Amino acid sequence: MTTSSSVPTSRVGRKPVVIPAGVEVKLQGLMLSVKGPKGQLSVPLHPFVHVSVESNEIKVQPNSKTQGVITGKSVKLYKSIAGTMRANINNVIHGVTQGFERKLLLVGVGYRAQAKGKILSLSLGFSHPTDFSVPEGITIETPTQTEIVIKGSNKEMVGLVAAQIRQIRGPEPYKGKGVRYANEVIEIKETKKK
Repeated sequence: MTTSSSVPTSRVGRKPVVIPAGVEVKLQGLMLSVKGPKGQLSVPLHPFVHVSVESNEIKVQPNSKTQGVITGKSVKLYKSIAGTMRANINNVIHGVTQGFERKLLLVGVGYRAQAKGKILSLSLGFSHPTDFSVPEGITIETPTQTEIVIKGSNKEMVGLVAAQIRQIRGPEPYKGKGVRYANEVIEIKETKKK
């Protein structure tokens, strides 16, 4: 039974985040800045969470000042906030060291993609080609005409750009034509019969 005086976090939330070599971490108030070989990112910290940087580890724990405030059913929320903050910090460190990538596939006759600098030109069966402007911090590559690889250090941004491109022409349910994620499974419906 957990009491409001000691709120343990989840198993993942208790694990410290290891700072790899070549990564700088600065903690200023409720902002954690991380600088690495792939860029610089910052994470806004929740006031219910206490973050400490010790040697080559970042520890995330529920804030002891707010423990008396949160009681009853809210304790579960309190623990989940600490776990979420730990995951966000881990994603930022992974992003500045290794980066994130998402792969999209174009399925359909004549569907093509071509990256031209900061513009992604898409031919998706419309009467005109669609141009998608690539946001700052994201790089888009087209290894083949039917593949799009989105890369970046910010996991949230990479996922958002992938979703925006997919939304231009999402896969339709009868033939599966459209833009889809590389690992996405489309359930094909049966065609309507007379």
